[in-house]
Amino acid sequence: MKQLIIGLVLLPFFAFTVVHKFYVSVTQINYIEDKQSVQITSRIFIDDMENVLRDRYDESLTLAGKDEPKTVDDFIEKYLKEKFLIKINGENVQAHFLGKEYDADIMRCYLEVESVKSIKAFEVSNQVLLDFYEDQQNIIKTNIYSKQKSAVLSKKNHSLMLKFN
Repeated sequence: MKQLIIGLVLLPFFAFTVVHKFYVSVTQINYIEDKQSVQITSRIFIDDMENVLRDRYDESLTLAGKDEPKTVDDFIEKYLKEKFLIKINGENVQAHFLGKEYDADIMRCYLEVESVKSIKAFEVSNQVLLDFYEDQQNIIKTNIYSKQKSAVLSKKNHSLMLKFN
């Protein structure tokens, strides 16, 4: 009886403390005209990326630890090549994975597209984690020719097209 009373007293406190998890990534895309380079920084929650890499490649994988396997970068690169696609002036281009770093619970992935002389049309498809988390949103911010644009991409709309004259 005593346990029942304690349970009923504590129930209201726990009823409204449900942990809500946001599934979001933020990607900044900058065109550096004098370097003819598109530089990309994508910020993704470490645990979200860890879950998808475990599911696809290695169930025992742990990110951001002292004993992180050397294969992690290969897995991240492979995954991003499948899920993060870019077209410049109507042509598919390959963004090269430069590396990653961790900051608290965020992983920053660095990518680059080189030898970009000019951009008349820029299209990005960001499907990172969209097939793994139903509520995933991928925020894209661009700075191309000093014109800043942003968009929120989701499972229903996973690409952004920009045109420049």
